[in-house]
Amino acid sequence: MNFRDLLARLPIERFRHPPPLVTVLRLSGVIGSVGPMRRGMTMAALAETIERAFRPSGLAAVALAVNSPGGSPVQSSLIARRIRALSVEKSVPVIAFVEDAAASGGYWLACAADEIFADASSIVGSIGVVSGGFGFTGLIRRLGIERRLHTSGDNKAMLDPFSREDPDDVERLKVIQGDIHEAFRQHVRERRGGRLKAADDILFNGEFWTGRRALELGLIDGLGDLRGILRQRFGEKVRLRPVGAGRAWPRWLGGWNGEGSTAVGPERWLSAGLAAVEERLWWGHIGL
Repeated sequence: MNFRDLLARLPIERFRHPPPLVTVLRLSGVIGSVGPMRRGMTMAALAETIERAFRPSGLAAVALAVNSPGGSPVQSSLIARRIRALSVEKSVPVIAFVEDAAASGGYWLACAADEIFADASSIVGSIGVVSGGFGFTGLIRRLGIERRLHTSGDNKAMLDPFSREDPDDVERLKVIQGDIHEAFRQHVRERRGGRLKAADDILFNGEFWTGRRALELGLIDGLGDLRGILRQRFGEKVRLRPVGAGRAWPRWLGGWNGEGSTAVGPERWLSAGLAAVEERLWWGHIGL
């Protein structure tokens, strides 16, 4: 007999018939590694937190609070796959709630849920793949800098920012993007199924919409916030238990877990600045 069974035998109502329990797993920020001083969402960082969300016995559901502009398709897939595996293993439904945005990889994560809700003004969608960079060939020429690049393998320096753009390199990149885009489309089709209400060329062209329009397209199941919907679903006394990752120290204070050097050098601040710019660009591409 486990502890829960023992409590159920006590002559106290809240022990005999406890209100439903829903754990709340927050999935917030850019997906993937964004620099040494900023952590994005990765499977390595979230694995234990996801496990804890499904650990309590007698769970009514796991709620995902999603607020992400996207990021790494691989990390999106790994995180979503772990959530789905635990949902099936534990027979616990998963409900996603979109805050500011579930765009690109953020929507990939939301589709790990059995149902998706959003605010009317949330940004939802952006089912596509993007790669970006800069070209510096004109700049280094004006500065009198000589570019020296030595490779073993004809395509090893593909899309090098200090070399002229090669149309063959761009074509190879588009093939890779096409494969990733198809994996994204397949994931959405599998998770949303017959609930999708528009043609592929509308849903999967990279466009994003407000929550109200996303509902019309079948990308989400309803409008509402986490607390309100869960109280409607499980009653006014539903217990919402946030499940968060442990606090980690940034590397410039000695590593994520207090490991490594505590030296603070200019390169660390530069890296942090670049990471902040990258994160800002992710949010900027959906207008936030």
